[in-house]
Amino acid sequence: MPSDKNEADQNERSVVIHVAGTMAEAMVIRSLLQSAGIRSPGSVSMDPFPLREAPEGTHGEEIVVMESEAKIAKDVIATYLRAGSSDSASGGAKK
Repeated sequence: MPSDKNEADQNERSVVIHVAGTMAEAMVIRSLLQSAGIRSPGSVSMDPFPLREAPEGTHGEEIVVMESEAKIAKDVIATYLRAGSSDSASGGAKK
């Protein structure tokens, strides 16, 4: 007999919260979300022979989470993006 929680999970909407520029960035973000306990459907590629990066000009890789986890997931991604932009602003140089 399914629990009410499982039934609620099946009826919950998934939402796109971010579009990563590359597949590598999407993998990093999904790993961060997973570390925070947030499920991201589509996190696991079932393709045994994944293609290399998509050609320039294509849309990015969508990051999808359950609607109830969207706010926390957006916070995780914002923290990651801020850290990345501060690294690139300093040129990656360490003092």
